[in-house]
Amino acid sequence: MSKARLRVGFMGTPDFALAALKAIAEKTDHEIVCVYSQPPRPKGRGHQVQPSPVHDYADSKNIPVFTPKSLKNAEAQAEFAAHGLDVAIVAAYGLILPKAVLDAPKFGCLNIHASLLPRWRGASPIQRAIWAGDVETGITIMQMDEGLDTGPEILKRALSITPATTASTLHDQLAVLGGEMVVEVLDQLAATREPLPATPQNDAEFTYAPLLKKEDGNVHWTQSAAEIDRQIRALNPWPGVWTSVNGKRLKVLEAVLTDEKALDVMEAGKIISKRGNVVCGDGSLLRLIRVQPEGKAAMDFAAALNGKYLEVGAVLS
Repeated sequence: MSKARLRVGFMGTPDFALAALKAIAEKTDHEIVCVYSQPPRPKGRGHQVQPSPVHDYADSKNIPVFTPKSLKNAEAQAEFAAHGLDVAIVAAYGLILPKAVLDAPKFGCLNIHASLLPRWRGASPIQRAIWAGDVETGITIMQMDEGLDTGPEILKRALSITPATTASTLHDQLAVLGGEMVVEVLDQLAATREPLPATPQNDAEFTYAPLLKKEDGNVHWTQSAAEIDRQIRALNPWPGVWTSVNGKRLKVLEAVLTDEKALDVMEAGKIISKRGNVVCGDGSLLRLIRVQPEGKAAMDFAAALNGKYLEVGAVLS
């Protein structure tokens, strides 16, 4: 493979993007000319203003960092164009890229998207894939256009989603895969110095992954145990999954499916055993493993029983 160097710009903000930036910085000889990230924001209990993970890493490598609040104004667009980039890599950046920005690098802007496009275009593809019961997802690297994740596909690779997959574990796996794939794409681009072959997406097959909201975490026990299990695995750590008992909120941090069924017709949401079995809408049972009562630390189900936060016969709602 050619050792020709590209002038690369990187645009990303959270940990998912950091994996790709590290891969480019540590596994290639390409010059990272600039990094664009969301402006530092207050975080944590102390609300201290902190740079994003991508910003922090770029600082450690002495890569110039830019944090515009918008790229829609002419000044920001001129500043971006002045970098003279061969290509920009975009991963969970958080700002819309106008056409002037998309067209500024010689080979345009390439996006690392955490799904097998056109499935799950949008803001929460990792969580939506788990919640929907998909058996696989993956990474698509695409040539960006002005649409929402609509650009043609350059490279696509799949990962399996298992019954144990959570949003956290899948996030980390996809972040690593995205880093590996972007290195491959950049090296190919450097070798050819030509726009990479890209396949248009099949718009008829697209699904949308809207931004998650806090209320998405509310459990409806009239659903099947399998549906609720997917919701729990998809929405932890954020927005988290919760239910109510005796007028107080109870976070459900971990649960498992069982092969058992409720023997009689019972009220959905009823706790029927000291093992943590809860009746779901189709008579299937979901076993609570870890919960967090309102105002308390996380604990296993047995500790919640012993602490009188839960009891057999209580109905979750």
